[in-house]
Amino acid sequence: MDLAFTPEELAFRDEIRAWVRANLPKDISEKVLGAKRLSRDDMQRWAKILGKKGWLGWGWPQQFGGPGWTAVQKHLFEEECALAGSPRVVPFGPVMVAPVIMAFGSPEQQQRFLPGIASGEVWWSQGYSEPGSGSDLASVKTRAERQGDHYLVNGQKTWTTLGQHGEWIFCLVRTSTEGKPQTGISFLLIDMKSPGVTVRPIVMLDGEPEVNEVFFDNVKVPAENLIGEENKGWTYAKHLLSHERTNIADVNRAKRELERLKRIAKAEVVYDDPRFRDEIARLEVDVVALEMLVLRVLSNEKSGKQSLDIAGLLKIRGSEIQQRYAELMMLAAGPNALPFEQEAMEAGWQGDDGVAAALRLFPEGRDQDASLAANYFNMRKTTIYGGSNEVQRNIVAQTVLG
Repeated sequence: MDLAFTPEELAFRDEIRAWVRANLPKDISEKVLGAKRLSRDDMQRWAKILGKKGWLGWGWPQQFGGPGWTAVQKHLFEEECALAGSPRVVPFGPVMVAPVIMAFGSPEQQQRFLPGIASGEVWWSQGYSEPGSGSDLASVKTRAERQGDHYLVNGQKTWTTLGQHGEWIFCLVRTSTEGKPQTGISFLLIDMKSPGVTVRPIVMLDGEPEVNEVFFDNVKVPAENLIGEENKGWTYAKHLLSHERTNIADVNRAKRELERLKRIAKAEVVYDDPRFRDEIARLEVDVVALEMLVLRVLSNEKSGKQSLDIAGLLKIRGSEIQQRYAELMMLAAGPNALPFEQEAMEAGWQGDDGVAAALRLFPEGRDQDASLAANYFNMRKTTIYGGSNEVQRNIVAQTVLG
């Protein structure tokens, strides 16, 4: 196993770094690095910049319009984007539903849906979880009844991330109640502008409607929007979840946030506390270990070896690391972590002039503390979504340990 990058890979990294620095809008990177609220326009503006370059589908093969990069090149691209302060690409289109359409969709579906995803023009949402059906997705109850050339969809999805911006949503729907629950699920693509679709935001503690409820009331969906075969959606869902869980690990963002934690600890004069510095060191060791695990998987792929299915393991470790750095940032800031009224922040509490105004008030640089409490509470969800870590440990035990 060779974890060293080749000269060609290092040259590729330099190319990506230069392009990202030249094309990432400064106002967006400042928001990301300052933990400020990103608007729909911020996220989609960056997506369209990547789309114009042909890199929004950075993991796609060339036959579908992607760059055809190796696994190592994809990793280097993600790392350079994260370290530069780019927004996370909203994954539901390019990372999650696109691979399903590529693998199981018809040529007509591929031609219809993939270009809008690759360009960043169309915003996709995910319709998996329901009230009472989270980690146990096989129990979904949203019903799709075939009526001639269309399905009639009724039911509810919940925790739909950024669903208030969604234009299309991919859904797991129940098309049969015969046999095992998994055998009666289908994978359906639904236009969110269809009559009968209602999106109701769920306002979080930080005042942000990050997640939503989505209701379907006699929504007519053309039968041509069914991916693959009816009642085979569970197979397609598992294919998608492997991409989602690997994405959740997000070791590159963890590396960036680790450096932010160090800056906050130094500004708040807790970095000199040996016990607190030990916690940072322990976290850094775990981040490096996670990166080594990712590089090990990439090395196996590069050498043609079949690696074990460890998407669940990456998700477990990555999500726990995210919770730990969020908690340590809040602990480092102490009472200064409490204010998280976005209106106050955007009106100048941090200052845009911002940083300068904050430095006048807090010479130690406490503008970095903004929103830390809100971020801590938000991160509690990471060990639940994408399949709870308790369930993932069972999957790892069965598939990896035997």
